Amino acid sequence: MLLTMTLATPAVVKSLSPGGLLEAPRAVREQFGLNGLHVSTSLLKGADRTTLGKFRDAADRAGCACLVLIEPPLHLAASRKRQHEPALSRAFKLIEAAALLGCNSLAIGLTGEDDKATFERAIDQLQELAEIAERRELNILISPTKGLTADPDRVTELIKRVGGFRIGTYPDFQTAAETDDPIAYLRRLAPYAWAVSASTLEFVDLAAEAGLTDEGNEDEGLEALAELLSAPEHLPWDLDAMVEAIRSVGYDGTLAVDYRGTAGTLGIRQSCEALEAALSSPD
Repeated sequence: MLLTMTLATPAVVKSLSPGGLLEAPRAVREQFGLNGLHVSTSLLKGADRTTLGKFRDAADRAGCACLVLIEPPLHLAASRKRQHEPALSRAFKLIEAAALLGCNSLAIGLTGEDDKATFERAIDQLQELAEIAERRELNILISPTKGLTADPDRVTELIKRVGGFRIGTYPDFQTAAETDDPIAYLRRLAPYAWAVSASTLEFVDLAAEAGLTDEGNEDEGLEALAELLSAPEHLPWDLDAMVEAIRSVGYDGTLAVDYRGTAGTLGIRQSCEALEAALSSPD
């Protein structure tokens, strides 16, 4: 799996790069050694074609290309035209924006109740989007959320009904953690995933907690223990188990570091370290 970085909020961008969004790809590459970005549309409000082109150029120059454009849930399957028509129009514009950024995927959520009529409308709308995305060699990824796409089996059924090779999933660790069985949830969605959001919230430095970070410590036993505890532990959910869950079903795509806590760059670095440790552990 390839580790990438999610740019989701202005706070994340500011912690990475005081120079702003255009400097963020270089900062991600130089500070963390990552070479791919997932970018939230919330950071691109008001951006025109020129702005999107500049961001793509900055990302390409930094060797940290834009891979996924992420949009919050849309009312694509709403029964009222005044809701689903604007949502569909926005989705069309997002496909163009993703193409301008050089992304290979657009990740969107679908709002709505899980009933037959909403499900059928979602199929129709997604088929239309997938046809347009195909012309741009772009994938449409479903970000599961409450309601229509809360059940992973419903998501996979939706994907099968839409058909084609340009429709998939965008699983998220935090969303998985909120289900009754996070591991089963991820195993069900990962085979259809083009990308996965490795969301994180809070860490504890085990070595520091144990008082084993003193560089002057010459006790070999303590040094060995400190090495074992070197990876920060994520408190809200088990990152190792979640990484193993997607790996167990053959997923080998991008895994996006998506830190959602309040510790700024430290939290991002801890996320990288913890996920690198999980990826390096034996199967």
